Amino acid sequence: MTRSKTSLRNSVRRALSLALAALLVSGCTYPANPTFKKQEIVKAIQDICKKEYKIDARVFLAGRTLWVYVPLEIDMFQKADKPEKVPERFSVEQNKAELLNDLIKLDYSIKPVEEKMLTQEYKFNKDFLENNTHAWSVIRRVLFSMERLENNEELQFLCLITADIKAGAETVEIAYQPDLKKASYGLLSLGEYQHRAIYDMIVDPQIIGDKEGRHLNFKDLTLREFVVGQIQNRIRLKFQRPEVEAGADVDKEITKVIIYVIKTYNFKDFSAAELNNLLTRNKVFLNRAAIWETPIE
Repeated sequence: MTRSKTSLRNSVRRALSLALAALLVSGCTYPANPTFKKQEIVKAIQDICKKEYKIDARVFLAGRTLWVYVPLEIDMFQKADKPEKVPERFSVEQNKAELLNDLIKLDYSIKPVEEKMLTQEYKFNKDFLENNTHAWSVIRRVLFSMERLENNEELQFLCLITADIKAGAETVEIAYQPDLKKASYGLLSLGEYQHRAIYDMIVDPQIIGDKEGRHLNFKDLTLREFVVGQIQNRIRLKFQRPEVEAGADVDKEITKVIIYVIKTYNFKDFSAAELNNLLTRNKVFLNRAAIWETPIE
């Protein structure tokens, strides 16, 4: 399994997040009489996708995590009529975040480079993106028509995998259900929501011809996994989009990301965070108390 090139992954995120943003701004309300019970949503999503959009989705419910797999025999990308240009100020050579027991460990090598504009020659195929948007529309419709549940039974994570099963590539989108609801009600800005959702693109020969999602592990995700994944994604965005100016202190910016994510999700299932700058060999160690005492910038 491999991930796509940096510039292409950035384009993937922008296109997918903009498509979902168009759905979020349409607003939503809970129905007076909920339409679906939790045990009915798998069949409901599959049936609506098939009936209204001719999408053969595979839907799985693993604990509090909803997985929707959309296999398409449609090219994911096409040549762009007007290639997009994006600035480059840093080269992210390594960016790995993991939670080992109770230690959040980050290994990264982020090198400043002479600023230049990169040209992205390809864009999402309109039909591929349209199917992805339709799938999100159905997920959102069913989610907001569900019965209310106790907090420990509510869906926590929504995972949409949209695959080009001809070429063996797929987009991965993971959303925290409370974030999606906040954005839908206008309690969370679209820009912030796009930073909180996790986007990726994966190339893997196992995807070719896989209409059932057999190459995937449809497991119940944890907040631990999501927090670490979001830290890694925010670091990628900060330096690959880029969101910081040339000459920025890499270690300081990454520390800001860690503090922000941990406090945003009130995450306490860890003892410390260890930053290992592979380029400068500088190490930063922050215990949990220090993180919680530091204000968000």
